[in-house]
Amino acid sequence: MAKARDHVIDGRRDRLVILASSLGTVFEWYDFFVYGTLATVIARLFFPAASETAGFLLVLATFGAGFGVRPLGAILFGYLGDRLGRKYTFLVTVTLMGVATAAVGLLPTYAQAGIAAPVLLVICRLLQGLALGGEYGGAAIYVAEHAPPHRRGFYTSFIQASVIGGFLLSLTVVLSASAFVAPAAWQAWGWRIPFLFSILLLAISLWIRLKLKESPVFQAMKAGGAVAANPVRESFDSWAKVRLILVALFGVAAGLTVIWYTAQFQALYFIQNTLRIEDDAARLIVGAGAVCSLGWFILFGWLSDRIGRKPPIVIGYALTLLLVFPLFHWMAASANPDLAAAMARAPVEVAGSDCTYDPFATKGQATPCGRLLDALSRKGVAYTKIAGPAGAAPRVSIGGRAIDAADPAALDAALAAAGYRLGKIVPPPADAARLVLAIVTIGALAGMTYGPAAALLVELFPARVRYTSMSVPYHIGTGYFGGFLPFISQYIVARTGDPFSGLWYMAGVVAMSLIVTMVWLPETAGKPLD
Repeated sequence: MAKARDHVIDGRRDRLVILASSLGTVFEWYDFFVYGTLATVIARLFFPAASETAGFLLVLATFGAGFGVRPLGAILFGYLGDRLGRKYTFLVTVTLMGVATAAVGLLPTYAQAGIAAPVLLVICRLLQGLALGGEYGGAAIYVAEHAPPHRRGFYTSFIQASVIGGFLLSLTVVLSASAFVAPAAWQAWGWRIPFLFSILLLAISLWIRLKLKESPVFQAMKAGGAVAANPVRESFDSWAKVRLILVALFGVAAGLTVIWYTAQFQALYFIQNTLRIEDDAARLIVGAGAVCSLGWFILFGWLSDRIGRKPPIVIGYALTLLLVFPLFHWMAASANPDLAAAMARAPVEVAGSDCTYDPFATKGQATPCGRLLDALSRKGVAYTKIAGPAGAAPRVSIGGRAIDAADPAALDAALAAAGYRLGKIVPPPADAARLVLAIVTIGALAGMTYGPAAALLVELFPARVRYTSMSVPYHIGTGYFGGFLPFISQYIVARTGDPFSGLWYMAGVVAMSLIVTMVWLPETAGKPLD
C-alpha cells in the first residue's frame, strides 16, 4: 500500500471527492442559512413581542444559539473524525443537520403551542449547530488529504465557495416557494416548504457521500497504528499546540467569518430594514451579489498555492478596514437615494434626560424619551441622541426644526415633509446594479480571507489530531464572533439609532485578526500532510 506522502493523482477520483464534499457542504449550509433568510417570518410566528425590533432581535439570538453549540459539535465530531475516520463522521453530520432542519418545518407556531413553540425551535437550532460543528472540518480535511500539495488551496477553495452555494440555494428556494404561494398562505404554511425541502437534499447528499472512500492519510495512519487514542487531550497537551489553536481562532476563523457574514446577512438586513427595500427585492440583490462573488473564493484559493496562504488574508483584512464603511455608505446612497438625501439634509436629533432605549422591553419603554426612540426605531429612522438637563421633557428636531414629540401625527408629517420616504421600495435596475457591485466588492474581501483558509487550517495541524485541532478553533471563531454578528450588530443599531454603527463590531474583530495574523500566523503552503 502506498504511503500517504506518496500522493497518487487520480483526476476522476479527485473530481468526485471535490463534488461530493462541496455538494454536501452546500446542502448543510442551505439548512443553516434558510433560517437566517426567513428571520423576519420566523420572528412573527415564533417570537411575538411588544415590538417588531424585539421579535427580530430574539430570532437573531436564536440564530446565534445554533452557532454557539458548534464548538461542542467540533469536539464531538472532531474526536470521532480523528478516531474513526473522516468519511463516516461527516455522513453522520449531514444526516443530523437534514433531520433537524426538516423538523423546523413541522413545528407548531406560538399561536398554536405557546411557549413550547420557541423552545422546540431553539432545540432544532442547537441540533443544527451541533451537526455543523463537524461538517466543515470533515469536508475540508477530506479534500485536502486527497489533493496534490501544489493544488491544495485550489481544491479546498471549492469547499469555501460551497458555503455561498448554500446561501444561494436557500435564497432560491425561499423566493421560488414564495412566488408560487399566495401571501396569506405563505404566512400560514408556505414558509415551511424551504425547511421540508431539506429532506430531498439529505437524500442526495447521503447518496453522493456513500460513494466515497476513506482519505489516504487516515488509511495510512490506521494501517500504521498511529491513530490518536484521545485526540481532544492530545490537541491541547503542549503550549505549542495551544498556541496554534489560538492563532487559528483569533487570527483566521474570527476575522474571515465576520467579513463573510457582513457580506451576506449584514448586507441583507441593512438593505431590508435601514434602506427600506422590499424583502424579495433585497434577497434578489444579495443573491445576485453572492453569485458574482463565487469566483473570488476559488481565485484566492488558487492564488494561495502560488504566493502562500498568509498574504491574501493579511491584505484582505487591511482592505476590509479601509473599505467597509465607504461601501455601506455607497449602498445607502444607491439603494434609496431619496431617503439617503433626507438623512443627510434633515438629520433627526433627540434631546432629553434618561434617553435610554431597551429593544427587549415587553411593556413599553420606561421613559418618555425611550418611547420616542422606540417610535423612531419602529419606523427605521436613524437618529442622534443629545443629552438634556435632568428632568427635561424629550425634544425632537428634524433638520433643525423642532417637532412636537408627544404628537405621533406631527412626527409623521414632519418626517414626510423632510423627504423621509419610509415605505418599502423596489429600486430601479441601475440602483440595484450599484448595490450588487458593492456586495460583490465585499465578497472579494471575503474571498481573499476565506479562499485560502481551509488549506491553511488543514496544513496547520498534525494528521493525528487534525479534525479536532482544526474544527475547535474554527467553530469557536465562526460560532461566537460570526454567529452572533447579526444579533450584536442589529442590537448596536437599535441602541444607537445609527444604521452604520453595527459595522464597528466587525471592524474591531477584523483589526484584532489582522494583528494576530501578521505577528503569529506561520506560512503553511506546500507543507506535507502526513
